[in-house]
Amino acid sequence: MKKQLTALVMATMFLAGTTAIGVAGDAICEVKSVDGTTVVIDCGPDAKKMSVGDKVKIKVKKATKQAIEGC
Repeated sequence: MKKQLTALVMATMFLAGTTAIGVAGDAICEVKSVDGTTVVIDCGPDAKKMSVGDKVKIKVKKATKQAIEGC
C-alpha cells in the first residue's frame, strides 16, 4: 500500500510539473516608454497570447561598464 501511495504522489507531482511548463510562452517585445513604475511595451502579433492581469517576467540587458576617467 505504501509503495502504491508513493507512486501515486510521484506521478501527480510529475504531471503538475509538466503542466506548469506547458503554460509558459515566449514573446519578443519592445519597450515604448517608461514613466516611473509603468512600462509600456509593444509585442506586435505576440500580444494575442496575453490578456489583462497576466504575470510576465522581463529580462533586462545588463548595463555596460563605463570607463572611469580620472587624473
